[in-house]
Amino acid sequence: MLQRSAKPRTSSSIGVDPAFRRDVLNGLGARPLTIPPRWFYDRTGSELFEAITALPEYYVTRTERSVLAEAAGEIAELTGPARVVVEFGSGSSAKTPALLSAVDPALYVPIDISADFLWESATRLSQLFPDLPIHPLEGDFTGTLRLPVAAESRPRLGFFPGSTIGNFLVPDAVDLLRAMSVTLGSGSMLLIGIDRIKDADDLESAYNDSRGVTAAFNLNLLHRINRELRGSVPVNAFRHVARWNDREARIEMHLEAVRDLRFDVDGQWFSMKRGETIHTENSLKYGARDALVLLRAGGWNPIRDWSDKKGLFSLILAETGRHRR
Repeated sequence: MLQRSAKPRTSSSIGVDPAFRRDVLNGLGARPLTIPPRWFYDRTGSELFEAITALPEYYVTRTERSVLAEAAGEIAELTGPARVVVEFGSGSSAKTPALLSAVDPALYVPIDISADFLWESATRLSQLFPDLPIHPLEGDFTGTLRLPVAAESRPRLGFFPGSTIGNFLVPDAVDLLRAMSVTLGSGSMLLIGIDRIKDADDLESAYNDSRGVTAAFNLNLLHRINRELRGSVPVNAFRHVARWNDREARIEMHLEAVRDLRFDVDGQWFSMKRGETIHTENSLKYGARDALVLLRAGGWNPIRDWSDKKGLFSLILAETGRHRR
């Protein structure tokens, strides 16, 4: 049962997000240049990311699905029935049916910044689960959010799959986990996907796919800037770069200028030298104990974790509001 408590907004019905303008202008004016990865996800960016998850080089999605399928029964036993499942950054909700089928929730609240994508995904899920109340919530999950009234007075289970936590530097990841704790409330649980440290060649291959889909995803950010902020960025003068930073245990994505450039965005002029980059995304990888420390720092107490046989990826269930010794 899809609850349309508010009409979904589309990109054609709203103005430019002032936070997008601020982040782009500030990021292009800084050194080093950087733009937060949350702005990848306009309609085209969301579709490209879903295409990335199906690529043979991109192990994350298929590995997480297999771990979730194997752990579903135990997850349901630990969480109990009739919880409100709140998915942060739901996207296409591709992994969600496996969780919803297992835990028998009272309500499902998908949260995403891309309104069109959010409502289309929620509509598809409502067809799979016609008796499940679904309340889509458009918003930026990096801050605290007010959940629908229907979620009040019910235990909650946060769902944060796909290793998205790795897009945040450690202090920001801790802040995000604390914000999730506030959004979900005392006594809630969180099921989170965390990518593990592994061979650098495997990691770089996953972010430099042979079909160029990840490159298109990265470059789409420049197309969005041109479209929404009246930019004159020469997209063909940039190339996608993804590399492993071993010191920081992260994959970094950059847009590298292939020649000296000068362009304007929203009436402001910027210049870049050949070889200079715009840092667009980090994807931090964690060792098994590191991931548990991160969750504890964010106010969550790990209960159980599951991983594939190769140790590529982990799902961790944690709780807040009670301290385990």
